[in-house]
Parts: sequence; C-alpha cells; structure tokens
Amino acid sequence: MKKITRTIASQLLHPRKKESHKGTYGHSLLIAGSKGRMGAAVIASKACLRSGTGLLTTLIPREERIILQTAIPEAMLSFRENKFNTINNYDVVGIGPAIGTDQASEKLLKTVIDTYHKPLVIDADAISIIALNKNWLTKLPVGSILTPHVKEFDRLFGNHHADAVRIKAAIKIAGDKKIIMVLKGPHTLVTDGKDSFTNTTGNAGLAKGGSGDALTGIITAFLAQAYTPLHAAVLAVYLHGMAADIAIKEQSLESLLASDLIENLGKAFRQTFL
Repeated sequence: MKKITRTIASQLLHPRKKESHKGTYGHSLLIAGSKGRMGAAVIASKACLRSGTGLLTTLIPREERIILQTAIPEAMLSFRENKFNTINNYDVVGIGPAIGTDQASEKLLKTVIDTYHKPLVIDADAISIIALNKNWLTKLPVGSILTPHVKEFDRLFGNHHADAVRIKAAIKIAGDKKIIMVLKGPHTLVTDGKDSFTNTTGNAGLAKGGSGDALTGIITAFLAQAYTPLHAAVLAVYLHGMAADIAIKEQSLESLLASDLIENLGKAFRQTFL
C-alpha cells in the first residue's frame, strides 16, 4: 500500500502545454442536481472547471437552469428532459451528485450505463441507485471510478465490521470488476485491485456536505484530460485534500466549505508542481 505524497502527485501531473486549446483538455459531462438540490451541481461544476477540463456541459433539470447559468457561466447546459443520444460525444461522464433516486433518475443512470462506452465517474445518488440494482455493476465500463463513503460501500457490497476488512474487500472488488474504487474517509483509499494508495492530505473540515461533489468534479476533469482512471483518481484525491489543507489556514475545521477548497485548487496545483 503506497501513500499519495507530493512526490507521487507531481510525477503524475502533466504541465499545461503552451501550444494547446480548449479541445486539448477534453469535454466533460456532469449529470448532477435536482429540484431543491442544485448546490451539488454548482459545486461539482466549479471543481471540474477549476481542475482543468477544456469544456464542461452540466446536465440538469430545465427548470433549474438559471441557478447554473448565474453561478457558473463558464459551464454549458443540457437538460434532462431532452433526448439523450449524444452521450458518446463527451470524453468523460460523471454522474450522481444530488440527481435523486426516483424512477426518472434510475432510468437516466441505466441509459448512461447501457450507452456510454468509456469510464464513468459514479458518485452519491448514482451509487445508491446501483445498490438497489446490483447487477448493474457488471455492466460498468472497464476503468469506471466509484467514489463511495463507508455507508455507501456497505450498501453496495454488504456490511463490514472493521475498516481493515472493508479496505481488503474494496481492493478485491476493484480487481475483480476492473474498476477504480475511491473509498472515501480520513485516509481515502484509491485502488484498481493491483495498485493501492492511501491519501496523505485533507482534514476533518471535509466532513461536510459538498466535499464529495467537489471530488467528483475534480476526478471528472482529470479523466477528460486523458489521465488514466487510476491516475485521475489519485491526483484528484490528493489535490482535493491539499486544497482543503490550504483553505484551513484561513478557516476552521468547523467553518470550511466545499467552496473554500475549490477556490484554493489553484494554490494546490502550484504547490504540487514545486
């Protein structure tokens, strides 16, 4: 088991090329948000754009469009009510933050899993839906990234009486199903079943709603930039935690918001490149 240190992160992180354009860094699709829960879509979208994706489209309910257009004008919008037949035009799809677990959301996730042919980033409500449809796990594209916290992991894969047992299970499941598991916690685990990492950044201020939405956006951005799924997850987890560590210098563990860590992602990138 390796630790994700600045040395490892700096070796994985690619400098931005001078001779490049927005198309060089991929087009992300984030499927997030629902009525009354649009904050998750805003947080994930901001984190995705702050992490370097060239283009971002966020798929949301049409009636909630003003929130996204006002909060983050850099994001393009698509609507859940429209026909969904261009999904493979995107370099990466991240799905789950606050999408809901109703029948419409379940149908949407099933369509994505059945239609999209590249690795998915799956979080939050999307994990809860899969927990009720466990056979869908076998249909996930190879290299897909699941980001459960402890309770979500146990809903998916059964109860585990100790962290060590859960970690061992996560490593085996990732290898067997050919996915990347990001088991979130104080020392987040990232594994593909062969190589496993525990994170060294982050603090208890992240134990708050919105932190996971930001991580989903960051992972999605790195996948869009053609990092391997394992490297995308390792880098995202490290920078997410480092940004929170930087933010805590001006905040407290109690007051830290996901928005604070997003605003400090630039400093986290710079420190990693040192």
